[in-house]
Amino acid sequence: MQAADEARWFTVDVSDGDSMKKLFDDLSDADPLVLYFALPPKVSQLAVDTLLTLGVPEGTQLAFEKPFGGDLAGAESLNKKLLKLVGESDIHRVDHFLGQSTVLNLVSLRFANRLFGPVWNGQDVASVEIIFDEDLTLEGRAGYYDRAGAMVDMLQSHLLQVMALTLMEPPARVDEIELRAATTTVLRVAQPWDDDPAASSHRARYAAGRMDDRDVPNYLDEPGVDRANDTETLAQITLEVKNARWAGVPITLRSGKSIGQARKQILVNFNSVRHLPEGLEGHGGVDQFIIDLSPDRLSLRLTTNTSDNAFGLQQSVLTADLRQSILKPYGEVLAGILDGDPILTVRGDAAKECWRIIEAFQKVWHDGEVPMEEYSAGSPGPDGWI
Repeated sequence: MQAADEARWFTVDVSDGDSMKKLFDDLSDADPLVLYFALPPKVSQLAVDTLLTLGVPEGTQLAFEKPFGGDLAGAESLNKKLLKLVGESDIHRVDHFLGQSTVLNLVSLRFANRLFGPVWNGQDVASVEIIFDEDLTLEGRAGYYDRAGAMVDMLQSHLLQVMALTLMEPPARVDEIELRAATTTVLRVAQPWDDDPAASSHRARYAAGRMDDRDVPNYLDEPGVDRANDTETLAQITLEVKNARWAGVPITLRSGKSIGQARKQILVNFNSVRHLPEGLEGHGGVDQFIIDLSPDRLSLRLTTNTSDNAFGLQQSVLTADLRQSILKPYGEVLAGILDGDPILTVRGDAAKECWRIIEAFQKVWHDGEVPMEEYSAGSPGPDGWI
């Protein structure tokens, strides 16, 4: 409570140099000084332009909420400006999906267990799915969400970062240099599946329906929604990571709102065995490695014998709860910022690569090459999707 009692509130025009200089003077005793930009990209650009005329106190940390830059050109421009103010290690592009628990759970599962290493590749993995379907509706966020949509809100930042952690090569060390280099390398070689962003993506918007015990209106009738924005509430894209480990494996990212059953999972689907001995009956199904996100939980879905027929096959599930942090994901990221440790935030070139990937899909959507489908609120989504 002592920290809360010492909190001070300032009203500042971030585009006015005198106003910002007065803020720095008032915060001269702050150690460390963290400027956290929870602002629209265009306003963040104005604020950074102001800082370029003033400079910032030595040791200042700069933190930015998503979306970083608004598009690829904006991210490139903002990166260049920020590096005139501070070093890359003092810039924190925030993605709370990179909370310490999620990062270390993925790293530990992949690289501290001999069981998974030999099969974590395109020879044994048939496909990877990263799904973040929410049973939340718009929840009064039209001011932001109706301009962003599911693609920018979730895939461009959160799910691409989770994908990079899932598919990266083993880092030599778990630190800001090695870990972020490994994840950025994955993003750099990710492309739309079959180099066809129209054929490898879907978009949809929820119509009126029922979620649990309440009626949900059509998205277009939600307060604050502009029909001209043609905003999707469910986005799905399929990528290929074109390197020796993952070439030929479809990587699907999907996220949507007003989905009847919330699913927040990483699914690694394994290939079937090359030869099933004669005498065994049926096929147990696809063996899967599943990581549930929030809370983190590990499941292995394996083919085993049925209980009533020793020669029959079925799926058995082994489940374990993973480490939970005492802090919420945002708390973990903020703790890293206050400590001056960028390991849990996004590097500048990674932010650019995320926009590069997404803009290929945005273009074909804008050009009308991918139809806007519809699904009832409370349903699993349109037929034929994963």
